[in-house]
Amino acid sequence: MNEQIRISPIRLIGAEGEQHGIVPTQQALDMAREAGLDLVEVADKERPPVCKIMDYGKFKYAQSKKAHQKTHQQKLKEIRVRPKTGDHDIETKIAQARQFLEHNDKVQVNVLFRGREMQHIEEGHRVMNLVLEALVNDCKLESPARMEGKRMVALLAPKSSGGKSAPGSAPKSAAPKPPAPPRPAAPRPDAPAPPAPAALPKPVPTLPKPAAPAAGKPAPPPKPTA
Repeated sequence: MNEQIRISPIRLIGAEGEQHGIVPTQQALDMAREAGLDLVEVADKERPPVCKIMDYGKFKYAQSKKAHQKTHQQKLKEIRVRPKTGDHDIETKIAQARQFLEHNDKVQVNVLFRGREMQHIEEGHRVMNLVLEALVNDCKLESPARMEGKRMVALLAPKSSGGKSAPGSAPKSAAPKPPAPPRPAAPRPDAPAPPAPAALPKPVPTLPKPAAPAAGKPAPPPKPTA
């Protein structure tokens, strides 16, 4: 960097990325001083080596910040509220949990019960729901609210994807369409014709029954039929 660069000439890149071509090292140093910046060697294996005009302190800070972000280990943070916690304090806890999630840490929400508060668990559910509903777009619900002794616990994790959905909700899928009825197969040209249906037998005519004779009178003889 700067006077430590002994090789001359060099290939120079300006502060805005512009190409200055091959210039003497002293000329590049003068240009860097006039801009209030540093001359930094960025590719020493090239011939001539490549140097760039930049703010070296700012560059090192950005590099260290990137390295810190890569080595960040996820931690478990906690926020604690009570069934009788006021709305203002709940909002403060929500903002604190949101900061933990943005820092890629998990958050455990604890609703603590004391004494007779155990007889009104619904108040704890109310406070827990307020927190979860406020953070619905900032996290995914890794573990739903459950009772552990005298406290109600829920575990939140930072979102890894861009989609925003309510915690614990399953993705909606379109209702399956009923299968279409099968189409009848077209008859093949070389297939034999189906057999003709058998003729039904003709009904046999029935003769009318003779009327019953009146009481005390002989029945008349039947009439001959043609």
